[in-house]
Amino acid sequence: MKLTNFVNGQWQEAAEETRFTPVINPASGKELAHVQMSSAEDVDRAVAAAKTAQKSWAKVPAPKRASYLYEIGRIMKERKEQLAQTLTKEMGKVIEEGRGEVQEGIDMAFYMAGEGRRLFGETTPSELADKFAMSVRAPIGVVGLITPWNFPVAIATWKSFPAIVAGNSFIWKPATETPMMACEMGRIFKEAGLPDGVANIVFGAGSEVGTAMIEHPDIKVISFTGSTETGRKVAEAGGRNLKKISLEMGGKNAVIVMEDADLELAVEGILWSAFGTAGQRCTACSRVIVHKDVKEELQKRLLTKMGGLTIGDGLDESVKIGPVINQKALEKIHSYIEIGKQEGASLLAGGEILRGGHYDGGNYYAPTLFSDVDASMRIAREEIFGPVISIIEIDSFEAAIEVNNSVIYGLSSSIYTRDVNRAFKAQRDLDTGIIYINAGTTGAEIHLPFGGTKGTGNGHRDSGVAALDVFTEWKSVYVDFSGKLQRAQIDNEI
Repeated sequence: MKLTNFVNGQWQEAAEETRFTPVINPASGKELAHVQMSSAEDVDRAVAAAKTAQKSWAKVPAPKRASYLYEIGRIMKERKEQLAQTLTKEMGKVIEEGRGEVQEGIDMAFYMAGEGRRLFGETTPSELADKFAMSVRAPIGVVGLITPWNFPVAIATWKSFPAIVAGNSFIWKPATETPMMACEMGRIFKEAGLPDGVANIVFGAGSEVGTAMIEHPDIKVISFTGSTETGRKVAEAGGRNLKKISLEMGGKNAVIVMEDADLELAVEGILWSAFGTAGQRCTACSRVIVHKDVKEELQKRLLTKMGGLTIGDGLDESVKIGPVINQKALEKIHSYIEIGKQEGASLLAGGEILRGGHYDGGNYYAPTLFSDVDASMRIAREEIFGPVISIIEIDSFEAAIEVNNSVIYGLSSSIYTRDVNRAFKAQRDLDTGIIYINAGTTGAEIHLPFGGTKGTGNGHRDSGVAALDVFTEWKSVYVDFSGKLQRAQIDNEI
């Protein structure tokens, strides 16, 4: 199966000599398809189609634009199991999580469709008589979406659905590791009747397609999710071209466990946050900051529960942890295990690539637990993006907050405590965009803003009403019906 670009409502091969790269099932190493690798010329073609389509799309009433999202959501709901199976095959996450991710896309379709009857601005009193003042949202034009492989449909819907309802057209560059879900979405856009050119998908490397999108003068917004290193380059290039750049990047998320915590609940939250999606979430828990009085007991319970985790092909309903995305990811994760040992951390479990038997051909890494980790160690500061936990001991609530905030990232944090005062102080003092009380670091819901501080983001947010701020411009409108010249700040002293 060869996957080609979706441009102006049609599946198109690249303009230049067509190059394809294999799509590999990370659970087995088998080829699933071949995806086209495009060039700047293909981006030009897609932008031309999007620019033409957007002019008329912006004039469609927002409730009508929303009706297409309702239809997209309906089709996704109807095909939920098929989409989840495809997602698990190409990305590797277990089927339960695959279904959850597709549901997130369905939820986003219906949520953003509701915004078609809102897209609220403001009306305010004017300081002058016989004058009306208001602000309204306006579409920006053609927007560029660059999405990662770990959530190949959810993150794409966070970006594309608000762009659609706000009256924009878009160019979407999915990750080359997970193009099959993008093709499924292209088919759904077509079947839902979305006008040709509103949604366009161009496959290819970031160095070619991504760069061409960032540098294209007719793409006004770039919404990017990926590593902090790449995001910095996106911001630098976009800044030179005066584009609006929305960045959602890395994380080094922590669960704080205080001495009064429900330890069984904390263990469940840590395991789900750290090992769900094999630790390949930007919100994954990779640090456990635990009070010295309960450290030993927490470690004991974690080790017991980790011993019962099943690892394998995510299509097996009994499996709890699937593979990581590719060999390069395996090597990166394993390199951090060696770094942790060299730094003096105690390896309590895992720390190995799993081979042989039903692991053959796949990219499996054992769930790993380090103890006696100092907050200054690299394994406690750098994003590993795999199933690795580092336990850091603290002796006070204040120390826990300080350790949590000491990293360059600020996406998600969690605290387990029965003390309501601590819970409210944590909400105030934790320097992250998402905070959980008595829950793990994952589980964001689509109607709230998603994103973080510091090296995680640049102030914009995906999801919720905040996502509309990325894909709209504000217009302030003044209507003077006095029949005479009125000068604000001059002709009226208050």
